[in-house]
Amino acid sequence: MAAGNQLDAGAVGATAAADMASPDRTDLFRRLVARLPRPMRFLGVGAVGLLTDLSVFTAIPQHLDHPLVVRLVSLAVATLVTWRLNRALTFDRSGRRQHAEAVRYAVVTAVAQGTSYAVFAALVLTVLGFLPQAATVIGAAIAALVSYNGHRLYAFAPIAAPRSGVSKP
Repeated sequence: MAAGNQLDAGAVGATAAADMASPDRTDLFRRLVARLPRPMRFLGVGAVGLLTDLSVFTAIPQHLDHPLVVRLVSLAVATLVTWRLNRALTFDRSGRRQHAEAVRYAVVTAVAQGTSYAVFAALVLTVLGFLPQAATVIGAAIAALVSYNGHRLYAFAPIAAPRSGVSKP
């Protein structure tokens, strides 16, 4: 009898897990997020990316000493997180294959993260050496403008309709 109860409890647990991952809940979440204006969704994803960046940046110094090296690692992790979230929640499908879109995302992200890193490096090596997290936040804020416009206008921009030689009246 006890084995039967354990089996039933396992089945209930599996059913509950399936309910939690059900498409209905995912669809509800996506519909709620879709109600937000795109810039707000982008900032929300960016906030998650920034928290990821700061968490990794703060945790890694136990293993690496130099803040510039640590920042490269934290940026890479945060970029992976924001790529998936931006693709899923912020921007509409572009019509490109995922690989092509990922390459375009990487180009924009490299420019934006390069901007963020340059601002961070300049600040941490001059006036904010005592507080590198503040330099991280300032660099991220400046790079957010570059990133949003680059992703909107290039990485996730819809494929343009082919132009025909015939003009419409």
